[in-house]
Amino acid sequence: MPTPARRRRATPVSLLGVCLLLSGCGLYPSDSGSADDGPLTLAFVNGGDSQFHTCLQRSVEITAKNNFARLVTANSKQDPATELANIEDMIAREVDAIILQTVDTDTLERGIEKAREADIPVFLTSVSADPDDILGAVVVDLETVGRLDAEWITDDAAGRDVEVGVIAGAPGAASDLLVGGFTEGLPANAEVVAEQPGMYDAGKAGKVADAMARAHPDLDYAFVANEQMAFAARKAFDAAGADQVRIVTVNGTDEALAALKDGRFSATVANSAGNTGDLAVRNTIALLRGRKAEKIDHTPIRLVTEDNADTAPLYCPADY
Repeated sequence: MPTPARRRRATPVSLLGVCLLLSGCGLYPSDSGSADDGPLTLAFVNGGDSQFHTCLQRSVEITAKNNFARLVTANSKQDPATELANIEDMIAREVDAIILQTVDTDTLERGIEKAREADIPVFLTSVSADPDDILGAVVVDLETVGRLDAEWITDDAAGRDVEVGVIAGAPGAASDLLVGGFTEGLPANAEVVAEQPGMYDAGKAGKVADAMARAHPDLDYAFVANEQMAFAARKAFDAAGADQVRIVTVNGTDEALAALKDGRFSATVANSAGNTGDLAVRNTIALLRGRKAEKIDHTPIRLVTEDNADTAPLYCPADY
């Protein structure tokens, strides 16, 4: 049987808000004195161990603590079966909501269905789903992220016929959207000659880059689905004598900004994991409480090159 607090959640799930959770929106109990205004227990099911995932989790932990919410965490290690098991475990713990960084679209659908059957709302990070099925989401517009890198290549190639390689993440929701946005955004004069998953793992990405450089000695550009992999790819390309390959990537970490300045990378798209985690917790709490918040919110994104690296947003603020 669902608890009274869970029965009450059905109404906040459908609310659409008009503001980000700034101080004026309020996160604290109202004067009603309802039992539902007590401390919330939130679950965070992370998708992996990349720098993005690590910073995202730290942001979720700090924001939950600052907003007096209990937090239970789990990591799916890029495995869909583990993700589903983690969701089932959080359901068994009877948490108030599950914040989920998914690794697989099909698993996401099954996980949401199981949570709904238990009357536990799901809040998504990075990707979204049918708004009627979830509490809310903080979305990184991954297709636009990929497209921004493609637009940089379009400008840089200036109409020349060029060869492009793609080192994707792990097959599934996030990587598929990111790579799809990139490949669809390329001009007709840019041919994708190789595409392989790097599984968000630097060692794997380095091996993929080495093989790519040897199979395609005239490769001009490489799109790499995160900066940890991009650093390994840069080393592998250089070692294989393919130092002409220009790398475009994703995240906007401090290390990547330095790499833009010294020429190791040509472009990246900043999307702060810290902002995503912070918004996820704040909006989850607000929606559970029936307060105003964006049901589908967005993490700001921005193309960063050597020219504007000094003004790029912080990827993982020091407070996190």
